[in-house]
Amino acid sequence: MLVSNKEIQTAAQKGKYAVGAFNTSNIEITQAIIEAHEEMNAPVIVATSTSAIKYCGIEVLSSVVRTMAEKAKIPVSLHLDHGTDYDLIVGCIRNGWTSIMIDGSHAPFEENAALTKEIVKICHAVGISVEAELGRLGGIEDNISVDERDARLTDPDEAVRFVEETNCDTLAIAIGTSHGAYKFKGEAKLAFDRLEEIRNLVNVPLVLHGASSVIPEVLAKANKYGANLGAAKGVPAEDIKKAIELGITKVNIDTDLRLAFTAGVREILTEKPEVFDPRKIIGAGRSYIKEIVKSKIELLGSANKA
Repeated sequence: MLVSNKEIQTAAQKGKYAVGAFNTSNIEITQAIIEAHEEMNAPVIVATSTSAIKYCGIEVLSSVVRTMAEKAKIPVSLHLDHGTDYDLIVGCIRNGWTSIMIDGSHAPFEENAALTKEIVKICHAVGISVEAELGRLGGIEDNISVDERDARLTDPDEAVRFVEETNCDTLAIAIGTSHGAYKFKGEAKLAFDRLEEIRNLVNVPLVLHGASSVIPEVLAKANKYGANLGAAKGVPAEDIKKAIELGITKVNIDTDLRLAFTAGVREILTEKPEVFDPRKIIGAGRSYIKEIVKSKIELLGSANKA
């Protein structure tokens, strides 16, 4: 059944667990995501990036996710991830998205707040929840200064003011994570003190972007079958657990699915070179994604929360 992020995350906040926002861009990835959650009886946020929508087509992607979601016996939200283009946001609203993220984090506070407030007004008029972002993603390294560190992270006092001014439903904060497979040069460092302070001051559900773990076993499997991803490094599972304990209710995961798909496809192409049926080749990637999604559900504590 289709619901909004607000509904899913409000329940997670009360239950002290998190829900995964898993990015999709085609039928197979969507199947893996929703099937895994149905089997684990877990709510799910199916996230779509701007590039995924352009790749698949807005009507096609909407139809794929909404059709599967409406047949599912679990809560499913169709979410626009990092929306920055006004026309695309309106297109998603018109095509059945149930949650919109407006990303004005690149802009100064006042501009970000004004943009977010406008999108909130539009979305709330039609019952769609809105996620906003404050702060800049980017790993915290040992060699950066305190000033550089603070400039990247979400300011707690600004978070309070931002939520009050915009009326956003959920807030993505920056505590040291980053997008992609190469999140940290050294050891992972997250600003848990900053997260705890924000949680104590802000009532809306909080979001952690760039939270793929770059699972060592998946990385090893991909590299074994010809990938070249030796320096990839993600957010350790124990850090994600701690972030959830401190109030994170939505964890964005994309890179781990890409790596799983790559590993699954590379394995079948190497081990079974006689296979040329695209369904079997892509299906191998889908199966491995499903396996990884199930492990994430366990990590986030969302199993049997639907």
